[in-house]
Amino acid sequence: MVFRYAAAAAVVAAVTFTYKSIIHVNPTTVALSFLLAVLVISANWGLRCAIFASFIAALAFNYYFLPPIGKFTIQDPQNWVALFAFLATAVIASELSERARRETQNANDRRRDVERLYSFSQQLLSTDNMAELLNAIPRYIVESFLVRSAAIWLPNRADVYRSGPTADGLELYDLQQVNERGEPRIETPKRLSFVPLRMGVRVVGSFGVSGALLSRETLEALSSLIAIAIERAGAMERLSRSEAARASEQLRSVLLDSVTHAFRTPLTAIKASVTSMLSSSTLDESERQELLTVINEESDRLNRLVGEAAEMAQLEAGKVELQVAPHQVSEAIDEAIQESKPSLGQHPVEVRLPDDLPSVPMDVARIAEVLTQLLGNAAKYSPPESPIYITAEVQNEKLMTSVADRGPGIEDMEQSLIFEKFYRGRSQRLQVQGTGMGLAIAKAIIEAHGGQIGVTSQPGHGSVFYFTLPLSQAAL
Repeated sequence: MVFRYAAAAAVVAAVTFTYKSIIHVNPTTVALSFLLAVLVISANWGLRCAIFASFIAALAFNYYFLPPIGKFTIQDPQNWVALFAFLATAVIASELSERARRETQNANDRRRDVERLYSFSQQLLSTDNMAELLNAIPRYIVESFLVRSAAIWLPNRADVYRSGPTADGLELYDLQQVNERGEPRIETPKRLSFVPLRMGVRVVGSFGVSGALLSRETLEALSSLIAIAIERAGAMERLSRSEAARASEQLRSVLLDSVTHAFRTPLTAIKASVTSMLSSSTLDESERQELLTVINEESDRLNRLVGEAAEMAQLEAGKVELQVAPHQVSEAIDEAIQESKPSLGQHPVEVRLPDDLPSVPMDVARIAEVLTQLLGNAAKYSPPESPIYITAEVQNEKLMTSVADRGPGIEDMEQSLIFEKFYRGRSQRLQVQGTGMGLAIAKAIIEAHGGQIGVTSQPGHGSVFYFTLPLSQAAL
């Protein structure tokens, strides 16, 4: 501050020296020059320095430029009027300049606050998770408004969410008091502010900042933004729980319907066969053998259904340990073809593999299970005696294996759904028996290997099911 006063006096001295020793002008020009210097000082250093410069300039104007020169007395009464007019003009102009400077500064501060509030509001939209949001809000306040620390507290939460490890003056008691009273509290000497979080007229919590004194308008805007963000996150959480409950209920209904239908068919066949054998004593050996065959086949089918359900549950729970070792995919293909012979019927299987295929880390039994499922599907949905093709190739550090059929194909909208549990194609679900778990199991096995499974299909021209396996075990 002393430097500014000294600089203001130096500016007046420079103007005086210039017009006294270098350029000789009339008193009016001198007065206007002094007035311009005072305005510049006021615009840059404030009203106090400008008033100080005004009085120094008035004294210099009187002493050096108003007759008698070299004295602080004035001969002509008109010069008294000129001197006081100059002094009044300088003071009023300084005040106006200072006011304009303050308003400009206030406008810039408001603009910065609006920009910070906008940035802060954008950050509040970055997450819908309540816990993440509450932990992030104090950090957002510190980053956006350059305060030292911030804290937030909600009545339904036991913790105080802080921007740092220390309280820094933002104590739990103060936050609770502000929440109960519903009125902000600003402690200027300590540079602390405590503000209730208002959602309309309802108080939902409180927050505090330390290290800087934000304007009351900014604090109230912060309060509203934080309250809205908290209410939004809470609403999203409630909606998510509601959606999860609805989805769970829907899944339970689908599961019950699917399992009931899948289990009822073999149980009905077994029950009918056993009833026929018990109620009729005139059955010949071939009829008895046929009924026993039905019982045996349907029992195997029932056992397979139970096994699929148990396997799916284990895969989802991550309780299946893969026996991974380098193998040629041809090993899994040969095992799958051998296992699938009963379901393949008259379908010829053509295997087309390059001679230079590398070994791939895999649980060969599990990959054979995936191929068995794909071969079984191809046989079920393809015309009798139509060929099934198995191919493999290396693409982008992965081995891609494909099973192609000549079936009816899958519509685009269903291609992303058929790997979901219990989902079966709309056009085939009543014609072909199944539970809709086979492809879901295949997907879980491939993903456990670090690969991906998918399908490309064109209705009326067949489908190609494919899966990829990474060539290195590091990707598992």
